[in-house]
Amino acid sequence: MNKIYIDGQAGTTGLQIHSRLSGRDDFEILEIDSEYRKDLTARRELINASDITILCLPDLAAKEAVSLADSESVRILDASSAHRITDQWVYGLPEMSLAQKSAIKNARWVSNPGCYPTGAILLLRPLIEAGLLSPVYPYAINAVSGYTGGGREAIERFENTAHEKYISAPIRRYAYANEHKHIKEIKKYSELAAKPIFMPSYGHYAQGITLQIPIYLSMHNVNLTANNLRNKLAEHYADSSFVTVLNNEQTELLEGVEPEIHNNTNAVSLMVLAPENTDHAVLCAVYDNLGKGASGAAVQNLEIMLGLPESDGLVSAAL
Repeated sequence: MNKIYIDGQAGTTGLQIHSRLSGRDDFEILEIDSEYRKDLTARRELINASDITILCLPDLAAKEAVSLADSESVRILDASSAHRITDQWVYGLPEMSLAQKSAIKNARWVSNPGCYPTGAILLLRPLIEAGLLSPVYPYAINAVSGYTGGGREAIERFENTAHEKYISAPIRRYAYANEHKHIKEIKKYSELAAKPIFMPSYGHYAQGITLQIPIYLSMHNVNLTANNLRNKLAEHYADSSFVTVLNNEQTELLEGVEPEIHNNTNAVSLMVLAPENTDHAVLCAVYDNLGKGASGAAVQNLEIMLGLPESDGLVSAAL
């Protein structure tokens, strides 16, 4: 039985991962008493007793945890943003390219993707690699996430009406004063020539992301069409367990795009939305920020690392 230790189990992502793994007979979850959660000696012992330790910690604490892994047999899956653009770590987005799943399976150090980069990279990387989209185009990314993406502090401010900084607004734009930490990650793994403009917001709902990337078709190729983009995405994800690309008919039948349709699953829906008589299209991804955007992705990477079938065991809603 595979021994798993979740360092940071009491946080939002840690609790979700524990919930997804509990009850499975192929994992033994190593538990730490709450009074020892920050004790280095106790954590070191559990990290080195595990087959895989999953880090659900702030970045500095995640780096500290890696230094505690003395045993060469222990493997680390980091759900923080501490190592996502570090060359020695394998990026844990298995659908990104044909070689990525194999790299994850054989890696000792795997970094779970960020929630927003997951959708952006799934949309952009295959189209840029195929030469349909230009890496030098000035991409702008607009995304709205459920407030659980902000962790415990954001959850408290959105849910507790007695909080001194309670947020009642239906949508809240944030990260406008400083560069968002996900921008470098998106640039690197989408293979962009320049950093994209990124506009993240939290909605007054708990879970789910709608991420959109508008583009002018003729600025990439005068003959480029929305169907070209849609077909390439469908080809790339044809064998994916979790990523679905809406075809032309399904897209035409859409009445709207809602962020909560895949909550509590690892599913992702990708769309190419193209208004008639225009030269633009909108690449769109919908998924759960706590599912494929965090804990679901971590469980998927864990299964790949251990050579197990990929399945979140849950049923997704349909668009």
